[in-house]
Amino acid sequence: MIKKSSKTELIVLFSVFLCICVSGTFAQTDLPQRVISLDFNQVQGPLNTMFRECVGAGRANEGLRADWQQQLAYVHQECGFRYIRMHGLLTDDMGVYREDRDGNPEYNFQYIDVLTDYILGIGMKPFVELGFMPEALASGRETIFWWRGNVTPPKDYDKWEALIRNLTLHFTERYGSDEVKTWYFEVWNEPNLTPYFWTGTQEEYFKLYRYAASGIKSVHKAYRVGGPATAGAAWEKELIDFCDQNDVPLDFISTHAYGVKQGYLDEYGQSGTILDTDPMSLSRDVLNSRKEIAGSSMPDLELHYTEWSASYTPADPIHDSYHEAAYVLDKMKRTGDAAQSMSYWVFTDIFEEPGPRFTPFHGGFGMLNYQAINKPVFYAYKFLNQLGNTELKNDDPASWACKDGDGNVQVLFWDFTPTLPDSINNQDYYIRDLPSRSKGTVKMEISNIPAGKYAVEIYKTGYRVNDPYTTYFDMGRPAQLTKEQVRKIKALNDGSAISCEKTTVKKGAALIKELEMRENDVYLFTLKKQ
Repeated sequence: MIKKSSKTELIVLFSVFLCICVSGTFAQTDLPQRVISLDFNQVQGPLNTMFRECVGAGRANEGLRADWQQQLAYVHQECGFRYIRMHGLLTDDMGVYREDRDGNPEYNFQYIDVLTDYILGIGMKPFVELGFMPEALASGRETIFWWRGNVTPPKDYDKWEALIRNLTLHFTERYGSDEVKTWYFEVWNEPNLTPYFWTGTQEEYFKLYRYAASGIKSVHKAYRVGGPATAGAAWEKELIDFCDQNDVPLDFISTHAYGVKQGYLDEYGQSGTILDTDPMSLSRDVLNSRKEIAGSSMPDLELHYTEWSASYTPADPIHDSYHEAAYVLDKMKRTGDAAQSMSYWVFTDIFEEPGPRFTPFHGGFGMLNYQAINKPVFYAYKFLNQLGNTELKNDDPASWACKDGDGNVQVLFWDFTPTLPDSINNQDYYIRDLPSRSKGTVKMEISNIPAGKYAVEIYKTGYRVNDPYTTYFDMGRPAQLTKEQVRKIKALNDGSAISCEKTTVKKGAALIKELEMRENDVYLFTLKKQ
C-alpha cells in the first residue's frame, strides 16, 4: 500500500503476519503491539561483540576427538567465536607431567600440541585454563568428575611454577610470542567450591595463582594472566587486593554465573534445578562484578565471564529447549558492555563430566547435541553473528538493530517469558511439549533506507520452529537415534528462512513490517541490498 502526501514522506508498507503458532490463527487483537522504530541514519556506534569472544568446551582430551573437532569448526564458522576455554589441560589423560625415579620433572606436550594446532588452524585461539593437577605433582588423591581431574594443591609449588613456565615457554617456541600475547591464561577453575574443585583454602589458591603468574610472566611480561575463575562471582575483590598488596601480576578477572536459584555443582541433575525468573538474574552478577572492579585498586581490569548459561548442570532440559535461545539473548542484552566476554558453557554435548550420556537429548550444556543437531541456542548465536558491525539507535530493550558497510540492515528481536510454574523444577518441566502463547505483534519501522532493490529474509527459532527437541519429543524420545531419525530432525530444523521476499524501496521511503510474536520467539530480520 502506498500513501502520497506533500507534507509526509513516501511510505512503502508491506506487512506480513506469520501464523506459526499452536492454534494456527492470528494474534489476538487485544494483545499489545510492540514497536521497534529505527532510522537507518541514526547510529549508536560500533556493535559490542562480547557475545562471540569466547565459548566453552568440556575438557581438553575431548578435543582430540574427530567429531568434537568437526563440531567446533562448524560452530566457529557459523557463530564466529574467537576463543575457546576448557578444563583438564593438565590432567593425566593429556599426558603432560611425570617424575623420574629421583623426583625430577618430565614434561610432554604432544597432546596439547595436537589440540592447540587444531584450534589455531581453524582460526580460533585458546583461553588457557590451567588445571587440574597432574597426579605426580598432586598433594592428594581427591578428584572430580568421571574423568578424575585431581583438585588438590601441588605437593611442591616450585615444581608447579616450573610446569607452568615450561608450558608457556613451549607455547612461545612453537607459536611465537606475538601469537601467545593474544591469549589468556586463567588459573584453575572454581576454587571457591571446596572440596569439589579445590581442596585447599582461599589462601592456598592465591599461592597457586602467584606461582602460576610468576611462571607465565617469567617467559614474557606481556602475557595475560588472571582469575579467580570462581563460581558465583566470588573472590574478585579479594584476588585484586592480594595481587595489589603482594605485587603479583593480574591482567583480568574471570568468574562464572548460572541462572538458577540454588546450587553450583550437580553433574547428574538430581537436585532439581529451578530457573530464576527475576528479570535481572545472572545479568546483575555481571554488572556487580564490573562495579566491584571499578571500585578496586585496579579499576581498568578486563572482566571475563568464562562460564555461564541458564543452568549449572549438564542434565537440565532447559538447555535443549527453545526457551534457552531467548534466555541467552535477554541476559546478554541486559549486561551491556560490563564484560569483555561472556563464554557460553559449552558448544557441544560431547561433554563427559558425568561420563558418556545415554540419550541424544539429555539436557546437555551444548549448542549442538552428539549428532551435531543444532539446538535453539545455537541459532541465537548464529543470528548474533549475522549482525552488522554498526549498531543503530534503538529504544526497544529486547533487540539489536544493525547495519553493515554494504547498506544491509539486520534486526534481531525476541520475547523472553519465563513460564516455569512455581511448583515444578526444570527437570520435570522442560522435558514436556510446551506450546507457546501469543504475545501480540511486533511492528518494525525503518526510515531513511537508501533507495534500491532489496531481499527481505526472516529467520526464526521458537516453539516448533528450529526446535529439534520438540521434533524428538514427537518421535517418542527414543534412547538412540537412527540415521534416518537424525536426518529428519536436522531437515525439519535446518535454520532456513521462514520468509523470503523482494521489494523496491524508493527514495525517502520507510519500511514497515509486522510479525506475530509468541512467548520465547526469536526473530532475525535481514534487509539485503541487491
